[in-house]
Amino acid sequence: MNAEALETVTDQTRSTQTTLKHKVAELAEMFRSNALNTEKARRVPAAHIDALRQIGYFDAVKPKAFGGHALPFTELVDANIDVSAACAATGWVAGLLSAHQWLLAMFPKEAQADVWDNNPNALLCGSYAPVNMADKIEGGYQLSGRWSFASGCDNAQWSLCAAILPAENGKNPVPAFLLVPASQYTIDDTWDVVGLAGTGSKTLVLDKVNVPAHRVLTFPQAVTGRTPGADVYKGQSLFNMPLLTGIPSCLASTAVGAAKGALESYVDSVGRRVTRGAVAGGNSRMAEFPTIQLRVAEAAASVDAAREILLRDVERAQHLAAQNEPFSVDDRILSRRGQSFAVHLSLRAVEALNASTGGLGLNMSNPVQRAWRDANAVGRHISMNWDAVGTMVGQHIFGLDPKGQY
Repeated sequence: MNAEALETVTDQTRSTQTTLKHKVAELAEMFRSNALNTEKARRVPAAHIDALRQIGYFDAVKPKAFGGHALPFTELVDANIDVSAACAATGWVAGLLSAHQWLLAMFPKEAQADVWDNNPNALLCGSYAPVNMADKIEGGYQLSGRWSFASGCDNAQWSLCAAILPAENGKNPVPAFLLVPASQYTIDDTWDVVGLAGTGSKTLVLDKVNVPAHRVLTFPQAVTGRTPGADVYKGQSLFNMPLLTGIPSCLASTAVGAAKGALESYVDSVGRRVTRGAVAGGNSRMAEFPTIQLRVAEAAASVDAAREILLRDVERAQHLAAQNEPFSVDDRILSRRGQSFAVHLSLRAVEALNASTGGLGLNMSNPVQRAWRDANAVGRHISMNWDAVGTMVGQHIFGLDPKGQY
């Protein structure tokens, strides 16, 4: 079964651009054949980043004012599913590095110029958990400490370092992103994990790094879509979308893609296998077993549903942004529900497949097993974890104050 046969039937009527998706198809085999080496190296190869740059991947949702294409966010998410189907680690990093171009566009234009005027091809990694305090100094803030899980930091020239800004003028402390160039931090190789190992999500170490005030974007600005950048790009709905309608959609696309790739590999390998040894049904084609048929059917349906939910909700966010109206809590919670449940469905798919790969599935080189580990790693992320997001959604349905990220 080829990849096209596994795509949702509604692709026949979905009216989105497919240029980026088609270009990714030309790179998929390179990513797929390098997936094991990417995992062993614990970072995405520079060759993958260079190839993606050549097809304009990192310009997809970047402002045209700085050489980007400002495409619909759905095009990036859909293409990233296909990158992740070939190599989930590459998809995770590629999706984030591209989406961070969109996030940078939320900052004041002076901050955007700091990054892109000096290097139009600059990429940004990020560490989102605001576990450190920023110290107020004249003209900005100072950062010291460790910032973990900075995916793709080996491939980036800047980082988005989250921190808590101190209280001012009687207001509460507020979390924010602060832009820091790679020349002002070191990388501590702390990334040795069982899933998404190839993402190189290492730790950044900062020591008394000064950040000017114009390189700061607060979380309240980002999650509402009412950002300095939205004022800069008035009339361009892409840059009115709230942070959590976009970035987590790229994260979720990695799990959906991993499940899609696992399904393709499973059908290709199991469809040709014949059982061996003294077992019931020995010397029979595995494809003839009803249990195997059911697992494939469940995985295919789960991948299809996950992709549809994810893209549908990004399309809805784009439509709302085009209306230039504030996103309600309902709107934002709905996006978070779809992103996390898409991952939940993806986990269901890889579990169904991986449990029946037999002894050969234990090999570290087995792509189904790698996809299973990678998808489970996505599901551990606090933004994607269904237990965390699902309870927040349930709270909102019951009229309670939702506790979580939205």
